[in-house]
Amino acid sequence: MIATLLLLAAAVTVVDGDTIRAGGERIRLLGIDAPEIHGCRQGRVCVPGDGQASKRSLEAMMGGRISVQRVGQDRYGRTLAQVYVGGRNVACEQIRRGQAQYVAKWDNGGLLAADCR
Repeated sequence: MIATLLLLAAAVTVVDGDTIRAGGERIRLLGIDAPEIHGCRQGRVCVPGDGQASKRSLEAMMGGRISVQRVGQDRYGRTLAQVYVGGRNVACEQIRRGQAQYVAKWDNGGLLAADCR
């Protein structure tokens, strides 16, 4: 079941290029991975790129009414969701801007892939 939440941009904080916070809820954008803000820890494989630039890109999209379609939770307890601003899926836009990479195994049922067409 998909639950939708409407927010105002003032209620949202961008954590990094693929995560936002609304109140006490951490929301992970479905199906993408963005560069790490503080670099990639040894032994991990991370998306290349500038984590700060990715965060700024997502922040620049957060204006007006934000629609959050929750689809589940990840292993860290974050809400997995598709997030829309002005009818635009921000994860698709992060991919288009080169600020995140699509990760099929994190795309529940191909929801993001279908949205980004």
